[in-house]
Amino acid sequence: MSSYTLGLDYGSDSVRALLVDVTTGAEVASSMVMYPRWSAGLFCKPELDQYRQHPQDYLDSLVEVVNELWTQVSPSVATSVIGMSFDTTGSTPVAINKEGTPLALTSEFAENPNAMFVLWKDHTSIKEAQEITDAANSADINYLSYMGGIYSSEWYWAKALHVLRQDEGVRRAVYSWVEHCDWMTALMCGTTDPKQLQMGRCAAGHKLMWNENWDGFPPNDFLNQ
Repeated sequence: MSSYTLGLDYGSDSVRALLVDVTTGAEVASSMVMYPRWSAGLFCKPELDQYRQHPQDYLDSLVEVVNELWTQVSPSVATSVIGMSFDTTGSTPVAINKEGTPLALTSEFAENPNAMFVLWKDHTSIKEAQEITDAANSADINYLSYMGGIYSSEWYWAKALHVLRQDEGVRRAVYSWVEHCDWMTALMCGTTDPKQLQMGRCAAGHKLMWNENWDGFPPNDFLNQ
């Protein structure tokens, strides 16, 4: 009996699902769903380079795209899936509470763009990115030495810093931040508790400046500048 794996690719506008036979490599079925709130242009201000995506879009499209996939295959195929993987655009972080829930999924912040995922192409944090670049290049250890020496406004720390400066409500409520790719995986594994979250090497090593040479993340005295 064949086994299958399910891949989900979260792009800027839509999520795509692909079912593959792991024995033969054959593509069995595929489907695509647009994000409803994003498609309506909600929570974005292009004139300010602000692009935010509501976590409910990711959840609703996940259910819809997978259900569409199942209509194309027999029940025996659907029950023979042995693996699942996610691919997302990044850096796309979000503020979460102590339970690992994105703040926008709580009633207090349901319509607040600062509590939503900050899409990769959001460039509202140019000032913060330059500050991080300057601090890293003047430190005893250059924490950008493996990243080209320049921190991007499209990356995790700059975006988090910008939101925390702009929104006191989010600042008070946030417990931590997590990348879209890591949150989707944690959600499916039931491990959204921030103390149990696992970070992918790409997001942590590139966007978050994690490196074995300085024992993980840059120290707090650097991050708290």
